[in-house]
Amino acid sequence: MSQRSFLPIVLAAGLGTRMRSEMPKVMHAIGNLPIVGHVLKTLNAADADRIAVVVGPDMQALEELVGRLAPGASCHQQTDRLGTAHAALAARSALEVPADDVLILFGDTPLVTPAAISKVRDQLAAGADVAVLGFEAANPFGYGRLLIENGKLLAIREEKDASEEERKVTFCNSGIMGFNGKVALDLLDAIGSDNAKGEFYLTDAPEIASRRGLKVVAVAGDEEEVQGINTRAQLATCEAVFQKRMRQMALDNGVSLQAPDTVYFSHDTEIEPDVTVEPNVVFGPGVSIESGVTIRAFSHLEGASVGKGSTVGPYARLRPGANLAEGSHIGNFVEIKNASVGAGAKVNHLSYIGDATVGEKSNIGAGTITCNYDGFGKHKTEIGAGSFVGSNSTLVAPLTLGEGVYVAAGSVVTEAVSDNSLVIGRGRQVEKSGRAEELRARFKAAKAEKS
Repeated sequence: MSQRSFLPIVLAAGLGTRMRSEMPKVMHAIGNLPIVGHVLKTLNAADADRIAVVVGPDMQALEELVGRLAPGASCHQQTDRLGTAHAALAARSALEVPADDVLILFGDTPLVTPAAISKVRDQLAAGADVAVLGFEAANPFGYGRLLIENGKLLAIREEKDASEEERKVTFCNSGIMGFNGKVALDLLDAIGSDNAKGEFYLTDAPEIASRRGLKVVAVAGDEEEVQGINTRAQLATCEAVFQKRMRQMALDNGVSLQAPDTVYFSHDTEIEPDVTVEPNVVFGPGVSIESGVTIRAFSHLEGASVGKGSTVGPYARLRPGANLAEGSHIGNFVEIKNASVGAGAKVNHLSYIGDATVGEKSNIGAGTITCNYDGFGKHKTEIGAGSFVGSNSTLVAPLTLGEGVYVAAGSVVTEAVSDNSLVIGRGRQVEKSGRAEELRARFKAAKAEKS
């Protein structure tokens, strides 16, 4: 297979009309990656030599995404939407460059796997001129039926055109179709628009090829992985399948999920073995977790890295740029943003650490806040190793605390503190004997007068 050149054409020009969205359909996300991004990742994994993506007018964001995820891919604009074959022919310039295998698939089928792609390509390598990926449908209504006789695919019959007998067929068209590169362009050009809508349908290709005496076959795939997305409900269904796959992968790789159905992964989540994830944890994009970590319940992580043996949560939030070193502890209702927490350091309660570095083995007391934003710009707080910041402290950035510093509870610290110093930044306590009784009497009288 590796000796055969491979050109996939991804049809991604569809609008988000049925999604009730201004955004192109394939830009809606599953696992924090646009739908078409999943297709491109699959094609990269399936060793595509070059990828052609058919886009609609004014889809610059889609073209930029394709450039990021598949840098060698080409984008081709379909100005008028006149059917699937018309869309494929928008990539004519790519088709004119020879390829052994040409595969046409849709940008809204995010669950398709490299194995499914290989099934189609295997048929082409074995001599098929056209190979269609089909599936046994639990409910075939609405799908094109694959009409097979003596092992040969004769035609794809759409629901509205099928006879009563043909509608009994449960082997259906997935929309993924492979071509021998030598005949692909000629077959696509032969597709006409003699139908009610006057459009050019890719599903006519097998019948044209069959009439020409070419070898046309169908190969079975799995219904779950070929499902497409046209509505928000279908988007949610595919998200559920994606999450099921990610949970199973994590379990297979040695991760303990205490309540798997409550944990949500991103497409790029990286978790090493011997990690424990408690219930109701959400992994946003860009998270990596090293071995021995415990992520406690109701935590949300995004753009964060967590070092070996660390503990996060419960109810913790790690935002982009959070970097926890080995053995660090982030506790309940703590938020970390664009900050590095050193090895063995602890931020255990009700704190916000943003745009900061916390030295190793430091302890940040409950209610501590780094004041990193002045309304115009962000500023950094640096806390040296072995420091102790007392509860309810306010650290006003830009600020540097040296190593071994002790910050008294309730302090507002605005100036740099040298190594091993005690800093007290709060008003002196004053006691006025007997004044409490006077205050109570005054407040009682005022309340009585008001009522």
